[in-house]
Amino acid sequence: MRAVVIGCGRTGSAVARGLADGGWDVTAVDESEDALQRLGPRWRGGFVVGHGMDVAMLERAGVADADAAVVSTGGDNTNIVIGQVLHRRYEIDHVAIRVLDPARAKFFADRGLHTVCPTQTAISVLLESVQASAPQSAQASP
Repeated sequence: MRAVVIGCGRTGSAVARGLADGGWDVTAVDESEDALQRLGPRWRGGFVVGHGMDVAMLERAGVADADAAVVSTGGDNTNIVIGQVLHRRYEIDHVAIRVLDPARAKFFADRGLHTVCPTQTAISVLLESVQASAPQSAQASP
């Protein structure tokens, strides 16, 4: 299986390493050549320097042959646009995009994109944590 990971910060680099460790053929993409260091000294996958909205760069990264893609740059708008291009133009079946704004994540998820919203995940986990620590009588109070 082949995957392209666009955005090689903390999240993207960890996802790229995890996929590669799981046997995937992975190419990571980032605007900064320094991002290659985040992948670690044992990285054997591909690495392309460039912006994820550059179609020529996407093709150098091998998106035309990708089975899956992860888009995890620093900006919601960038992630959404790249995700749509990968899904529609390159017909990649599974495109997962990180979207920090919960409302936008839901909007695009409702339109067929696989969105992951760390903000909503944090809200849910924090609420569960606090609610689980409250006495039962406090949880039932209006």
